[in-house]
Amino acid sequence: VQLVESGGGSAQPGGSLRLSCAASVYTYSSYCMGWFRQAPGKEREGVAGIRSDGTTNYRDSVKGRFTISQDNGKNTLYLQMNNLKPEDTAMYYCAAKVAYCGWWSLLSRGPYDYWGQGTQVTVSS
Repeated sequence: VQLVESGGGSAQPGGSLRLSCAASVYTYSSYCMGWFRQAPGKEREGVAGIRSDGTTNYRDSVKGRFTISQDNGKNTLYLQMNNLKPEDTAMYYCAAKVAYCGWWSLLSRGPYDYWGQGTQVTVSS
């Protein structure tokens, strides 16, 4: 499984960015995918996750601002980030698990077997 993120960059507070993750998991019938982020000096944290059945889960601090989605035809996972805040600044990683996972575990690092290289998101005025 290969994961390649893109779409990071700089934005002003209140702005938007869309991250993409080209993924080779969509040939599998059951999988989980997630977006994680890691700011300098902090642990990597789950931001949003989605299962092959479309079930999603979001970190409380991004609910209503971020949307995770997937386009199976394009083998791509997305994270639409709106109303960005300075505290959203971090390296963002795409992750995948090619098996079933409970919705409650979508934001946990443990279940994921594959990780992308990351894409930087910086929010500042």
